[in-house]
Amino acid sequence: MAIELRQQLKLSQQLVMTPQLQQAIKLLQLSRLELLDTIRQELVENPTLEEVQETAEVKTGENSEAEQETPSLEKEVTIDEKIHDDIDWSNYIDEYNSPGKAHFESEEREAPRYEAFVAHKESLSEHLHWQLMMTSLSDEEKQIGGLIIGNLDKNGYLSSTVEELSESSNIDSGKIESVLSGLQSFDPVGVCAKDLKDCLLIQARHIGCDSPLLVNIIDHHLQHLESKNYKAICRARKVSIDMVVSTVKIIRDLDPRPGLMFSYDTPQYINPDIYVYKMENEFVILLNDDGMPRLRINNFYKNAMQNEGAITGNAKDYMQEKLRSASWLIKSIQQRQKTIYKVMESILKFQKDFFDKGIEHLKPMVLRDVASDIDMHESTVSRVTTNKYTFTPQGIFELKYFFNSSISRVHGEAIASASVQERIRQIIESENGKKPYSDDRISEILKTSNIDIARRTVAKYREMMNILPSNKRRQF
Repeated sequence: MAIELRQQLKLSQQLVMTPQLQQAIKLLQLSRLELLDTIRQELVENPTLEEVQETAEVKTGENSEAEQETPSLEKEVTIDEKIHDDIDWSNYIDEYNSPGKAHFESEEREAPRYEAFVAHKESLSEHLHWQLMMTSLSDEEKQIGGLIIGNLDKNGYLSSTVEELSESSNIDSGKIESVLSGLQSFDPVGVCAKDLKDCLLIQARHIGCDSPLLVNIIDHHLQHLESKNYKAICRARKVSIDMVVSTVKIIRDLDPRPGLMFSYDTPQYINPDIYVYKMENEFVILLNDDGMPRLRINNFYKNAMQNEGAITGNAKDYMQEKLRSASWLIKSIQQRQKTIYKVMESILKFQKDFFDKGIEHLKPMVLRDVASDIDMHESTVSRVTTNKYTFTPQGIFELKYFFNSSISRVHGEAIASASVQERIRQIIESENGKKPYSDDRISEILKTSNIDIARRTVAKYREMMNILPSNKRRQF
């Protein structure tokens, strides 16, 4: 069989994503903070892009730039858009450029220093080292104390055994035990403990409540304490239930993780991307533009490109690339805001009862419903609703919150799973603490409310809301 080369013509179709479309998709799935970081990075790297400063306007004449309006949103990005080399940069730049406004500052004020309002949060290690330096220990003992502090986890527990510390440092274990005992009296009380039992006993001794019953409960009955099986403790210690309950109250006030107060984990504050207000009998949707830079192309580079022959060679190619990147970014941001608005408008139409009456009136809805309504693909809706938040009369919610699976009813239309979870939470909040409802009982109560779900579904939703089972919710 002979091997030969042949030429063959083949006609096929394939999906080609232009750089402009790729950038639009990337910006669409970014959160608000990520978008701001992307814009700031582009402002640093792209000299043709600049931010329009929002300050007081001063008219300089009838044809002042201050009277010019920002151009309207450009058309949507489509797959078949292509970038050609023979672009008329004069018209292209004017189309995407937003003219600035003449302005001036009435007075100059020095900005506050960064160090003046950013506080340094002290770590657990720094806090303990400071206390260690205030003690009258010898240099060797302070060295051992530093070794112990360096082996603490974020909860304040000693992550290595005394034997391991002795072996790694060639220091007698008796000396390490002596220094460790002193460190366990440092603030916060309970730090440098070997385990949970040791931590609780240190705190109990510190407040003078280390009764034999309390010590025995911590040493031998933590599993009964977790499940609130107080009767088992009564039988084992031969004491009354009242004594056990009063002792448990003391243990409950102890801190099982004393080191967490020095954790670097900071709360993440949500800045909504879109607001929904109710004015009279209608809902109004407003995009959150606070802190969002208004971008335009620098006039210097615009004039340079319009002046033929002023820039040639590699400099011209570089300028064209940066101008194209700036124009794409401006257009993609506008398209992103427009898409978010359309998705929120569609959600409002489907979930109007939720905005009016609350979570219990949330309806089942999937991405396909919104995608069909606004004539977009489901993947686009998914990108829009990821890490985007909205402020509503019922609170702040992620856009994905409005998409729920449906739960069947005994009679009537289906109900959203989020509404069922809210109903379960309300039932548990209204229960008698001494006789909490079991998952079976909650399922029966829901059936009386025309909601038909199994016990295991109740348990799943309860765990999703971080609610303990009935045996751990019982109060004495």
